[in-house]
Amino acid sequence: MIIQFNTDKTISGDERHQDFFTDLIANELDRYRSHISRIEAHVSDQNGKKEGFNDIHCMLEARIEGKQPIAVSAQEDTIELAVSGAIDKLKAALETIMGRMQDH
Repeated sequence: MIIQFNTDKTISGDERHQDFFTDLIANELDRYRSHISRIEAHVSDQNGKKEGFNDIHCMLEARIEGKQPIAVSAQEDTIELAVSGAIDKLKAALETIMGRMQDH
């Protein structure tokens, strides 16, 4: 499972942040590792440098072998909350998809 973590120019995307969030995504989605070939994370600040509530947006796109890619997003006050929220939504979507695959 390849994980690519991307940020826009207003988010600090240093190597430490990338490693932390890449590890978080990998650990949280480890159960689905054999079904996912790639995950792309896109984090952006919707308000740019201005202050605001729920302005950090995280979109996760998972490429599942033999299926169309699925994308989920979350918008929160911090990068950590946005990434965690998107991970939770992706886990729920993957659980549904894996359940359907087992039913057939």
